[in-house]
Amino acid sequence: MTSTSGDKLSTSQTEASEVERWASLIGGGAMVLMGLRQGSLRGALTALAGGGLIYQGATKQSTIQQAQEAIGINQPIKVEKTVTINKPADELYRYWHNFENLPTFMKHLKSVNVYNEKRSHWIANAPLGNSVEWDADILEDRENEFISWASVEGADVDNSGFVRFKKAPGDRGTEVKVVLEYNPPGGALAATVAKLFGEEPEQQIGDELRRFKMLMEAGEIATTEGQPSGRS
Repeated sequence: MTSTSGDKLSTSQTEASEVERWASLIGGGAMVLMGLRQGSLRGALTALAGGGLIYQGATKQSTIQQAQEAIGINQPIKVEKTVTINKPADELYRYWHNFENLPTFMKHLKSVNVYNEKRSHWIANAPLGNSVEWDADILEDRENEFISWASVEGADVDNSGFVRFKKAPGDRGTEVKVVLEYNPPGGALAATVAKLFGEEPEQQIGDELRRFKMLMEAGEIATTEGQPSGRS
């Protein structure tokens, strides 16, 4: 019979290395989504915000969960996009930090209501004129640099994400990186959640970041009707 002590040590070392890897990825310039199948974005963000034990629980998967992912059930939708905006990081951070501003350039959002410095309520468009709602908490907030958030228990669509503001090379302004993860509700296929927003999530986030760039650089967004939509 083989001892389990070595296995436990190996698992602990793996979990620790995952946290270190995420810290490096989120803080550096590497692709954030590399190796995400080994753990959730929510788990990593929670760990980096000081909840390592919660992260360890989030990285464990049952055999049933692994089988579901293999056929596309309960498989998270993970999206990463970066845009360079010719504005200083502090100006971009201030606008984004007020989540109530997000619907001005995120077309899939109906509204965001900020309750306090940590919690907000989000309403997003859904097919057939419906909507989905959730409360979200800010997990980590570094002024002019980084904001991460995650939906709380009871959300219609479980999700988490972060935005990072980093000085662009050559005095070209600020690189804004957004990473989001959506988890399909009970047993749904990832493709079903993708249809929630009427287009591929990666395309959607790319379009929204381009609108954010227009809004911040020009002060308005050129709409499909050709009429500008300015900052609120």
